[in-house]
Amino acid sequence: MKKLLTGILAATLALASCTFFAACGRNIDSDPDVIVVGASATPHAEILEAVRDDLSAAGYTLEVKVFDDYITPNTALDEGSIDANYFQHTPYLNTFNEERGTRLTAVEKIHYEPFGVYGNGVTQEQFDTVKTGRTILVPNDGSNLTRALFVLRDEGYIELPADASPENNLTEHDITDDKGNHIRPVNAEAVALLLKEETEGTIAVINGNYALQAKLDAKTALAFENAQGAAAQLYANVIAVKTGNETHPKTLALLKALKTQKVIDFISEHYQGAVQAVFTV
Repeated sequence: MKKLLTGILAATLALASCTFFAACGRNIDSDPDVIVVGASATPHAEILEAVRDDLSAAGYTLEVKVFDDYITPNTALDEGSIDANYFQHTPYLNTFNEERGTRLTAVEKIHYEPFGVYGNGVTQEQFDTVKTGRTILVPNDGSNLTRALFVLRDEGYIELPADASPENNLTEHDITDDKGNHIRPVNAEAVALLLKEETEGTIAVINGNYALQAKLDAKTALAFENAQGAAAQLYANVIAVKTGNETHPKTLALLKALKTQKVIDFISEHYQGAVQAVFTV
């Protein structure tokens, strides 16, 4: 009886896993007319929804699976339960591949989300003049933490080694001078929420998509990442696919639908500079 129950439990868990990922043996060719894309809710899923009709006209049904973290969309893509994902930049993808042993490839840069610095009860004048003694929340994953540290360096809140490069992951331990500030890395998706709970005077460096999800007004940002710098290309958000599917008809159809003037206009009108297209047509 014990063995029977164990077997039933194992089968149930396996079925639940298959149901959750809508997979179990699925791959990009399983549903020839359906393109399944994993995405963060904002702005990625919204941008994808803007091209739904265009994909339909090309003979494809678009299915968008929304994820609220930075791990599951890549594991789902590697396992084959989705055909592509759209939520990350290439440095993060490369780090993920190295650490997790996945084989995923970035096929096209779509947009850039400048990091913004927001404050809890901090005026622009206070931000510009009082650059010590603050708690500063930053995302804790490799490339995003690196990016946040460069923003803080550019704003005069910390110092980094002279040879520091945004292409090499940094941590808070690489800070050569914190100028009396307390740098606190937390999960990227939690930064905006935690900022509201912190004491007045706290500032946070927030990923663009999470700032949008938290309904933070870009006009209230105390500073933005330099949109004219190398980061705009290095940290552009990409469409990623499983390695080997770079020229699959689904991949090409998705890219063709996204790389249009229509999408450039949609991004410009809906995000008012908080999101910027990085491709040209």
